[in-house]
Amino acid sequence: MATIASSSTVLDSLLFRDAFGTAPMRAVFSDVALVQRYVEVEVALAKAEGRCGVIPQEAADVIAARADVASLDFDKLREETDLVGYPILPVVHQLVKQCGEAGRYVHWGATTQDIMDCAVALQIRDGLRIIEDDITRLRGILAALAQKHRDTAMAGRTHLQQALPVTFGYKVAIWLAMFDRHAERLEELKPRVLVGQFAGAAGTLASLGDKGFAVQEALCEELGLGVPVSTWHVARDGFAEAINFLALVTGTLGKIALDIMIMASTEFAEVYEPFVKGRGASSTMPQKRNPISSELMLAASKAVRQHAGLMLDAMVQDFERATGPWHAEWVAIPESFVLSAGALHQARFALGGLIVDSERMKQNLAMSKGLIVAEAVMMQMAPFTGRQQAHDIVYAACRVVNEQGGTLAEALMAEPAVIAHFDRAAVDRMTDPANYSGLASQMVDRVIASDVR
Repeated sequence: MATIASSSTVLDSLLFRDAFGTAPMRAVFSDVALVQRYVEVEVALAKAEGRCGVIPQEAADVIAARADVASLDFDKLREETDLVGYPILPVVHQLVKQCGEAGRYVHWGATTQDIMDCAVALQIRDGLRIIEDDITRLRGILAALAQKHRDTAMAGRTHLQQALPVTFGYKVAIWLAMFDRHAERLEELKPRVLVGQFAGAAGTLASLGDKGFAVQEALCEELGLGVPVSTWHVARDGFAEAINFLALVTGTLGKIALDIMIMASTEFAEVYEPFVKGRGASSTMPQKRNPISSELMLAASKAVRQHAGLMLDAMVQDFERATGPWHAEWVAIPESFVLSAGALHQARFALGGLIVDSERMKQNLAMSKGLIVAEAVMMQMAPFTGRQQAHDIVYAACRVVNEQGGTLAEALMAEPAVIAHFDRAAVDRMTDPANYSGLASQMVDRVIASDVR
């Protein structure tokens, strides 16, 4: 049997990695990409310090020219990182050797967390670009789906019971509106989250004297990150906000997934995920067509929610350098981004080809034999009979349907107080669920009109 590389999580598993993540997002948070970011920050720091006269410009030029991720010994990096507990010193050791005499100026005035935090900020920036693109594409899918089914009548359900008629487009528009808000949140959080970190051992920039702020600003300019107004070594609200944003996004996906899974159940049979031969098949029941993408979306939402809580917990840090909470971020951040990208990918597949059975929705809506619109009948009769008498008439008719069968229209036509004011055609209109969806269709129009991408 051929040798297969081992993995221990679904994020890098040969079996599950494309179910729970995507290749582009895994690439952003891969070991090689992370070390590349470390080196990028070290080079940017040397350039910034050269510009500010903190280190010789010639040394900065050499560092920029010779620092090479491809030449790093990753086995040695792993061994030294395991020994030291952090990866930066092992990286610096090798960069110093690469840069010869100029190597003495590598990592000048910096501390490990400066480099790591800047690198993670760059990763988050790249990750958010992918998330933003996925959200934009998903909003387009949802807008088209809402418009297509603007007037597709179906049963609205509260507490899993039929309540009042709605339209499927109305349901989708609610999903779309959530993603519109997520797009707004993403734009708003960028200035707070995509900020550089350079403050030295205790966050005071003491090692650089009066050049500290100048170097900090130059470094952030080199990296394309915002300049911090204060040290955030132990102020982790920015990164926590990013992951909690992902929890909101995947929470919405979890809600959509749950709706789809219930609506796809045999008893509802109103929607189905796109048909792909073999997808969702059971090993024992050939008739099964399981909603796999929705299941993965729901699972991801639960996992990211846990990481969001972990990030909030990691905000509780001691003094000027944390003794453990910081390390929890190393788990939560990359996993949250990969899981979120995977969930968005599954959503685009499921919703992009969603099969909507409008005829079955109509049949389910008629299941109550008109009782679902009892409120509508009562309100239309009230001007003729008074509100309370209308209530009593409709209530009695509903009991007849429940106990003796037939439809609400038939039961109403047996009431003298009804036929005194309404003919059969009018009663049929009143008891047709499709005529009592309120402003559902207009709400679809409002959401689409506000959906500016």
